[in-house]
Amino acid sequence: MAQAGFFRLHAFFVLCFFIFTACCFTACSTSTPPHSTPPPGSGQPSNLKAADSAIALLKTGDVALRAGTGPFSYMLAGLSLKDKSYSHCGIVSVEGGYPFIYHCIGGEDNPDERLRRDSAAFFFSPTRNMGVAIVRYDMQPATIAQLVNVAQAFYRQRPLFDLKFDLHTDGELYCSEFVYKAITRAVHDTGYLHQSYGYGRAFIGIDDLYLNPHAHFVAKVAYK
Repeated sequence: MAQAGFFRLHAFFVLCFFIFTACCFTACSTSTPPHSTPPPGSGQPSNLKAADSAIALLKTGDVALRAGTGPFSYMLAGLSLKDKSYSHCGIVSVEGGYPFIYHCIGGEDNPDERLRRDSAAFFFSPTRNMGVAIVRYDMQPATIAQLVNVAQAFYRQRPLFDLKFDLHTDGELYCSEFVYKAITRAVHDTGYLHQSYGYGRAFIGIDDLYLNPHAHFVAKVAYK
């Protein structure tokens, strides 16, 4: 039994290493203005048009999803137990008429490893993504406003990326944990979203954020 427990613990820390490494390779760099020129290598014009079309659909309170490129993003997406389509997520807030994404990510391109706010154009850029999606919840306007208040409160605290993947702490958050906690606090219901279980503990997979009766997809975009 002790040996089995050791291997489960070892597997969990290996899992944490891979997740953190995935974030290093899929993280976005510095925030960009909403209408800045797309970076070189951002893909075909059709991809840019598709990204713009998705951005036009964003509303405050939506959850933005993206599928990063590269083997580590594949691994991060694979940690979801049911649907492995996406590797990162964040909360949308339309500010000054333009949508921004609040999200937790770590790695070399986010050196302080703290919760960040990026333009939707940057978050949805085809440069490092294979596709994006938008999820919307059955929330009333007052609840959506509370969701954004919670997300912005977290942003002011600037929590670090959570390498331990511990749902019981708020000082450090991973991407789906941040979204989960913001939503459950806005709706005042810890059972509103499903938790996954593995390696001896509860965690929030990205698929837990949309495989539930409260959420529906507004858009799914696959870049070519």
